[in-house]
Amino acid sequence: MYISITGLKTKNFLSEIKFWILTIPAFRAAQKAEGNLFCETKRVNGYQHTITAWKDRNMMIQYLTSKVHAKAMKNFRSIATGSTYGYEGNQIPSWKEAMGLWQKNYKEY
Repeated sequence: MYISITGLKTKNFLSEIKFWILTIPAFRAAQKAEGNLFCETKRVNGYQHTITAWKDRNMMIQYLTSKVHAKAMKNFRSIATGSTYGYEGNQIPSWKEAMGLWQKNYKEY
């Protein structure tokens, strides 16, 4: 199983609005995507985080290259900063575990 942990922080109020306009459809698409086993979101310390679990990395990449996700990523740099950490695992991490992994492996883009 492939686990992806993402944390994004919007730049200002207007970018927060644009963020939600783009990410709500992308999150819903992830929930319905083939190979998605788990998809959850939570705000922690000013960052909007997601944890997703996929049958395998290839299934996650299929979603990443989908039209709705590509649209959100195209606008990312103008609205937010953040990082994604992905890894192969046997179980979905708790939020506490996920936040520890994300903070340990954080590389802003």
